[in-house]
Amino acid sequence: MPPTDASADTGPVPVHPGPSGHPGDPGRCGPAEDIRDCEDTLDLRLPDELLAPLAGRTADTGERAPGLAHDRPGPLGSPGLLSLTGTLDLLDQVGTWGPVESPVGLFRLTPVHVERDLPIISGWMNDPAVAAFWQLAGSPTQTADHLRAQLMGDGRSVPCLGMLDGTPMSYWEIYRADLDPLARHYPARPHDTGVHLLVGDVADRGRGLGSALLRAVADLVLDHRPACARVVAEPDLHNTPSVAAFLNAGFRYAAEVDLPGKRAALMIRDRSLRHLM
Repeated sequence: MPPTDASADTGPVPVHPGPSGHPGDPGRCGPAEDIRDCEDTLDLRLPDELLAPLAGRTADTGERAPGLAHDRPGPLGSPGLLSLTGTLDLLDQVGTWGPVESPVGLFRLTPVHVERDLPIISGWMNDPAVAAFWQLAGSPTQTADHLRAQLMGDGRSVPCLGMLDGTPMSYWEIYRADLDPLARHYPARPHDTGVHLLVGDVADRGRGLGSALLRAVADLVLDHRPACARVVAEPDLHNTPSVAAFLNAGFRYAAEVDLPGKRAALMIRDRSLRHLM
């Protein structure tokens, strides 16, 4: 999984293990040997013979149609594995969540389509402030591979464009934190949902958008994922603007955790406290 340090008001904003001390720290893993661990997920292993026919690939590109009509009762009645139509969806149809009003405008998460969205996402990844932490600068192929790894996976991470008043201005990854390496480092609960974020345009950074959008996306998660009780993130502990952005978005500071490449502040937004913070 990629980043997610959200110093949304000061620079690019992802949220996952990564180098420290930069306002745009996405939380990538830093050392090359750690990046592989960051990209892997915990072993919720579904049989290959089940995955192949149920993954919902599109005929032209082989990509899984992201976040659409894949809800499912799972083993022991737990939501999160298979839909009645036989397709996988571990994140409750991100593509159908619809727009939400925010203090900065009408915001919507739109699942990525590689051919359509690669130019803008690759451009953002080649911004030096972003590239230092997401490590996806260079050829668009590198970014395309990163996106397709999620789109062709089992659905535990959905890459999205953040659309503000109809304009793409941020990149998000909504992912199952309880199925991610992060779960090795904190007491994860079933259906904990994580966010990775970067604000793409320099002009959109440093003017208060980050906290507003983090709150809006956390609300979308809690509104549309009834099994999810918590939205989590792990900005670098020393990235004070990032931690402040989460606090302003209704997250609470839960703990310090040692992740590959950084010491992080575990930030949690609780369903039970969402109307109080």
